[in-house]
Amino acid sequence: MVLNITDNARLQILEMMKDEDKESVRLRFGVKGGGCSGLSYSLGFDYEVNEDLDLKEENNGIPVTIFKQDIPVIEGTTIDFKQNMMGGGFTIDNPNAIISCGCGSSFKAKDREGTPESC
Repeated sequence: MVLNITDNARLQILEMMKDEDKESVRLRFGVKGGGCSGLSYSLGFDYEVNEDLDLKEENNGIPVTIFKQDIPVIEGTTIDFKQNMMGGGFTIDNPNAIISCGCGSSFKAKDREGTPESC
């Protein structure tokens, strides 16, 4: 499995999906260029899957779509949801990130040989 969704994240995602078409909506997770560290995470809902470009998997009861090109930099990533007195939010623990910005929304990944990828 490329992605791990914790129980806390699962509950929050299901709550957010309650107004969506449950038969066809999927969580889409990936990366895009940008952010202060080079790459930033993309997390949202999607109804479309391109069988040639996307990987479909189910994790902790959540249907997930991942752009195949993103797999090398996100494989093994855990999505969690943490709540505290100030509110709550998703946290992303990516074992492929070698540098993360202070807010945790962008990162620089190591390449397949374990060295930093250039931005």
